[in-house]
Amino acid sequence: MSLNAQVPDSINYYNENAQIFFERTIEKDFSEVYDLFIPHLPKGSKILDAGCGSGRDSQYFLAQGYDVVAFDGSQNMARLARQLTGLTVQHKSFSDINSEEEFDGIWASASLLHVPKSELQDILHKLKKSLKPQGVWYISFRYGEGEHIEDDRYFNDQTEISLRDIMEQLGGIEILHVSVPESLRSHRGYKFTVCILRKN
Repeated sequence: MSLNAQVPDSINYYNENAQIFFERTIEKDFSEVYDLFIPHLPKGSKILDAGCGSGRDSQYFLAQGYDVVAFDGSQNMARLARQLTGLTVQHKSFSDINSEEEFDGIWASASLLHVPKSELQDILHKLKKSLKPQGVWYISFRYGEGEHIEDDRYFNDQTEISLRDIMEQLGGIEILHVSVPESLRSHRGYKFTVCILRKN
């Protein structure tokens, strides 16, 4: 499905529902996907938590001895993540990314799924540029096909096949792992497609 109408600004949803979203996601067990990502990164590596939401993952990486930089497009989510982690969580969008070969790892957990399909390749290029050579990248999308709107939020869903296609189009990236982990389900039962990548 292709959306011809103007897509909603998903950030508004997170600003208005920040506390609810925080409480819903803060205790989620992500150990299965942490274990896919962490072995590729030496202790002390610099990780960008891109679209950090509650700050749950940033908090975990900090506890494991990593240097973490985090941002979120929602001002209210960034504030809650700041309170949780003690980090200077930046309030900015993916389009504001302008670093070059700065990070050893990028963690983009269920955040790029709100980027309109028409803009996704440009955002992925920005993220790839900010990753060091041989840097490792985690991304996840809701499992599915096409685009849809739910709760005034835009979603760009991906299957294992479509996500592989997108990353192959991006180029300069080795796909290390793609799966749909059973442990990763939303409170409504949605599954997620996850991918681990390495920059060539």
